[in-house]
Amino acid sequence: MHLEDKDPWSPLAPLSAQTYELASHHSPDTTNAWHRFWHHPLGKGGAILLLPILIFILIGPSLSGYNYDALHLAYKNQPPSTLFWFGTDDLGRDIFTRIWYGARISISVGLLAALIDLGIGLFWGGISGLVGGRLDEVMMRIADILYSLPYLLIVILLTVVLGSGLSSLLVAITLTGWITMARIVRGQILLLKEMDYISAAKALGANQTRLLFFHLFPNAMGPILITLTLTVPSAIFAEAFLSFLGLGIQAPLASWGTMANEGLAALQFYPWRLFFPALLISQTMLAFHLIGEGLKFAFDQSCQEAFL
Repeated sequence: MHLEDKDPWSPLAPLSAQTYELASHHSPDTTNAWHRFWHHPLGKGGAILLLPILIFILIGPSLSGYNYDALHLAYKNQPPSTLFWFGTDDLGRDIFTRIWYGARISISVGLLAALIDLGIGLFWGGISGLVGGRLDEVMMRIADILYSLPYLLIVILLTVVLGSGLSSLLVAITLTGWITMARIVRGQILLLKEMDYISAAKALGANQTRLLFFHLFPNAMGPILITLTLTVPSAIFAEAFLSFLGLGIQAPLASWGTMANEGLAALQFYPWRLFFPALLISQTMLAFHLIGEGLKFAFDQSCQEAFL
C-alpha cells in the first residue's frame, strides 16, 4: 500500500524499544569527563594554582590581625616584614589583609558576572537556536548590534548614570558580556537539535521546554562550561581595569584593580605595593585559563585525539 493510500485516522505504530531507549537515556558522560579533566596536566595545574587563592580568600583577612581599613601612619610604606607580611601602603594599611579582602570583591565580581552571562546566554541562545527562523534572525541581529557598541564608552556612560559601585560595575561588565555565551549556546543547539535522539524525544511527545532543559542543555554542557570558565577571568580583568581607571570599586574598599592603581604611582620607590596585586591578578587569570583548557580536553573529542 502506498503512503498516500494509508488511512490518516489509523493509530500510529507503537514506538520501538530502541527509540524509547535513545530518547530517554542519551546524556553526557560527565563522570569520565571530570576524570579526564583531573588527569590533564593543564587542568590540574590550573586547579592547583587556584586552590590556595580560594583558601586565602576565606582565611587570609583574619590571619594578619589587622583590619583592611585600619591606619598605621607610623608604619606607612613599610616593606614586607614579619610585622606586615606584604608591607604597607601610603596610609600604613596592611597590604596582606587588603589583598585578600580585595580578592573577595574581585573574585565575587568575576563569578557573579559569569553567572549573569550564563543565565542570559542560555536563555537568548537557547530560544534563538531552538525556535530558529525569523525569531533567530531578529535575536542574533540584536546581539550583533549590542556587540558592536564601544565597550569602554558604554561603561563610562553607565558609571555616570548609575554612579560608581558594585552594582553599576556588574551592569557594565554584563551588558554585552553575555553575547559570546549566547552565540556558543545557539551554535550547540543548532547542531544538537538535528540529532536522532532529539527526533526520538519529539516522537515520545517532549515539548520545547523539555527538549531544551533535559536534552539539549545537558548535552551542550562541555562548550558551556568552557565558555563559563573563560568568562570568569575576563570579568576579573574587566573589574581590575575599570577600578584601575577609577570607574569601579571606590576607597576605602579594596579590590585588586584599586590596589594596582594605588601601587603604580609608587612603583619606583615602593614596588611591593604593585607587585602583589599584579601577581594575584595574573595567577588567577592563568589558573582559570588552564582550567578552561582542561575542560576543553575533557569534553572535546578532537582535543583528546590530538593530545593522545
